Amino acid sequence: MTRGRFISVEGIEGVGKSSNIEYIRDILVDAGIEVIVTREPGGTELAEHIRELVLDPQTKLVPLAELLLVFAARSTHVTQRIRPAIERGVWVVCDRFTDATLAYQGGGRGVSPELIYRLAAAVHGDLWPDLTLLLDAPVAVGMERAAQRSALDRFELEQAAFFERVREVYLELAAAHPVRIRRIDAAQPLPGVQAEIDNALTPLLKQTKNSC
Repeated sequence: MTRGRFISVEGIEGVGKSSNIEYIRDILVDAGIEVIVTREPGGTELAEHIRELVLDPQTKLVPLAELLLVFAARSTHVTQRIRPAIERGVWVVCDRFTDATLAYQGGGRGVSPELIYRLAAAVHGDLWPDLTLLLDAPVAVGMERAAQRSALDRFELEQAAFFERVREVYLELAAAHPVRIRRIDAAQPLPGVQAEIDNALTPLLKQTKNSC
């Protein structure tokens, strides 16, 4: 059986991940590919409970506790949903993965990247996305868009300096992993964003077609 592919979508708040994930799913479905869409933290019953806790503005967490909760959720998500789907030949499109942890808990909270990588190795080993789409926009643009939402979560309430640190790490990761991580200019109008997504997906779709 052909292995499924793993696509993650990353970016700071307000860059349009949700709408573009739907667009990616539609592309894959139109190509005849079985796909599931999931998110982090989340994706399983336990992980969704952890998500509620981590995103609740009333929750008080030190950075290490936040990090461990994120990886607790990821452990169940990878074991119960992501890895089994990929092994069945199903494609997985995930709203955030460990790159988000490096950016938010590492860059934003100041947690050691070395610790994050050690936890990643324990939780998901060599399972990393085949393709990561980094929807990137200036922090001011993302915050303005996020502010239009009815209720802000615990991360969305952070100040601009926090998101500048998060974005800086995302861009560093994209520079360090140019094959896996494709930066998409999310500040441009939606048709331009989706054209860049099309270009990023094309090689992966061709590889899959040629392997069939």
